Amino acid sequence: MLTLDPAVSAHLAARKPIKSRRLLWVSAQNRTTGAVETMGLWTGDDHQDFIIKGENRTYYGAGSVLEIEGIRRAAGLDVRTLQVKVSAISPEVEMLIRGYDARLAPVEIHRVYFDPATDQPLAAPHRIFKGWIDEIDLPTPAEGQVAAAKIKLASNARAGTRGLTLKKSDESQKLRRLAGGAADRFYQYTDVSGAVPVRWGEK
Repeated sequence: MLTLDPAVSAHLAARKPIKSRRLLWVSAQNRTTGAVETMGLWTGDDHQDFIIKGENRTYYGAGSVLEIEGIRRAAGLDVRTLQVKVSAISPEVEMLIRGYDARLAPVEIHRVYFDPATDQPLAAPHRIFKGWIDEIDLPTPAEGQVAAAKIKLASNARAGTRGLTLKKSDESQKLRRLAGGAADRFYQYTDVSGAVPVRWGEK
């Protein structure tokens, strides 16, 4: 269940005019340096800084993010997907797509509420989505249309669908030390996570 800041809740309860914006935060590897760098894009009109989790984050606007699909909340462990439409001519988006290795890059989406009368945030942005970049589609626009890229995101629930990493078990290491390698190699490679289970009846 989403819990809003008291200032936002009070503003909504009073039925006052309100506007909200969405913030996209990506952590991806720079293709040139190999370092993991961060970039923020949002649906606002200009660049703006926000304090999130105690750190100052800069989000680039001016049409960088054209649209973020509505987020549907539901209980359970189903993998949710989300589509973000961004301007392909924005220099920040160009860097994200071509300068970074954004495939499977971690992503967070926050929402921030503003008071239209002052144009100031009512509270700190709150997170509404966490996951990874699943696909990036950069189609060629028709003549006269704005170039736009589509970024497909997958929620954190996808982590539960990943298979275990294949690695050698303790049993295989024992077998390798046997002279001549004549021992049974049936258990030489086993999918393990943590401690290796005991196989009853074996010596």
